[in-house]
Amino acid sequence: MAKKKNRTLHPDEPLLHADHPRPVTRREFISQGFLAGTGAVLAPSMLGMLAGTRQAHALSSDLEALKAISECNIVAGADKIPFICFDLAGGANFAGSNVLVGGQGGIQDALTSAGYSKLGIPGDRLPTTFLATDPFVNLDLGIPFHSESSMLAGIKMRFTNATNVNGAVIPARSDNDTGNNPHNPMYGINKAGARGELLTLIGSQNSVSGGASMAPASMIDLSVRPTKIDRPSDTQGLVDTGELSAKMGLDNATRVMESIQRISKKKMDKMQTNPTASPDLDDVAIKKQVKCAYVKSADMVESFGDPTALDSSAADPIISQIFTPAELGDAGSGSNGDSEFRKTAAVMKMVLNGYAGAGTITMGGYDYHTGNRTTGDARDVRAGQCIGACLRYAELLNKPLMIYVCSDGSLSSNGTPDAGADGKLVWTSDNSSTACSFFLVYKPGGRPVLFASGSDGLTAAQHQQLGWFRPDASVETSATPAANNVNLLVETVILNYMALHGETGNFTGATGVFPEQGIGDNAMLDRMTAFEPIVDGKASIPV
Repeated sequence: MAKKKNRTLHPDEPLLHADHPRPVTRREFISQGFLAGTGAVLAPSMLGMLAGTRQAHALSSDLEALKAISECNIVAGADKIPFICFDLAGGANFAGSNVLVGGQGGIQDALTSAGYSKLGIPGDRLPTTFLATDPFVNLDLGIPFHSESSMLAGIKMRFTNATNVNGAVIPARSDNDTGNNPHNPMYGINKAGARGELLTLIGSQNSVSGGASMAPASMIDLSVRPTKIDRPSDTQGLVDTGELSAKMGLDNATRVMESIQRISKKKMDKMQTNPTASPDLDDVAIKKQVKCAYVKSADMVESFGDPTALDSSAADPIISQIFTPAELGDAGSGSNGDSEFRKTAAVMKMVLNGYAGAGTITMGGYDYHTGNRTTGDARDVRAGQCIGACLRYAELLNKPLMIYVCSDGSLSSNGTPDAGADGKLVWTSDNSSTACSFFLVYKPGGRPVLFASGSDGLTAAQHQQLGWFRPDASVETSATPAANNVNLLVETVILNYMALHGETGNFTGATGVFPEQGIGDNAMLDRMTAFEPIVDGKASIPV
């Protein structure tokens, strides 16, 4: 009797595995593709949406001066590098068939052919020289990808000018099929200084972390719990400036609010308090509070009186260069679009315009060991397209960006080729030992440079892989503190985020952001740093 042929599944079809129980939790439904990993955004303070295109009538010079930190402290976020996390729920493959990995000598320290087979790479397509002339190595993104990587193919569908990108991989084991992996770094990124103008944090899931994976318990700050956003249209409802701008027009509404502020200030200046009768009444503080309240209102109307300021549909002239109306399912397009593209458009607009400090995009259905290769490749292509869209948006805005990609556990191949996938090896089972995470960094004006302190005895190339794999393609769990501890993997991601700002010295110590960090001493912090700084403390000050 002929063996039943595995059918290639559409990227939105759910995954049913004979060796998995029926999903019962929300996270399990997401990882197997029964629920979409709906879109998300992250950021801090309430005046969030100031960055981006300004209206023709900016605030008058006297009110503009009052926005200073020394006055009303109305600032456009924290001016930190935008940060986006892709949480691919289910246990996706990154190592080998997508991002290349190697032994103790770094990515270019080749594994055995059996090890590469375990990672889904056929014996006739092994990387050898790791040079641009190697037919199975692609160096377009700085970090080596396998030339047949589906994720890379997806990235290049949306983003082609990759000369300003580099990346690093972190070999680190995490458990399969569980939401207990604390992969989500958002609270830590916020502690490192990232915040937006409108929101504190946002995630595509209604969870404490905002994603499918947990956040490290020691980093959680419920005062900045992520706000859930499902679709681009939701972003337009984040700010309500009332009827004033609708009835009077944006310019006139802003001028009215400015006039109200000036009138109020004149009246407040005449107000006198009696400190003897009311010793707890702070005259100066009251006047400042009233003054700044009107300045904030005027600034809010000027920035967001036009609801299209937050529109992440293809009506946005920049987003329209990345996604079509049909892909986003815009009204009148005659298409339902793709929910993954819609959430990506919403998140990248919020984060890269400074409206949010960081954002999580959860994508479901990455538990794709279906006995073939085509199902997983199709999902990797779509994840790559979403990653590429964020890189392209950063390029169009001329903004730096850090993208972190993680998944709960991983999988492996038994060496069986899939004729339907041009002989690539099928994904057959979950395998936490082949897991890793990686991150990409976009720097306007030039490719990020690998860290080379010399104090750790490593070459710059060895900093592109923070840890290593054994020859059989299993994570060497003793290689780094992060290799067998997901909490420390997250600390490593945050360390690298701060290093991009030149702020490694603020990571630890009595006055540091993480005084009780578990990575180690300064030598180990250097060992776990991938890149030299790309900005000097602030995203607006490149180096």
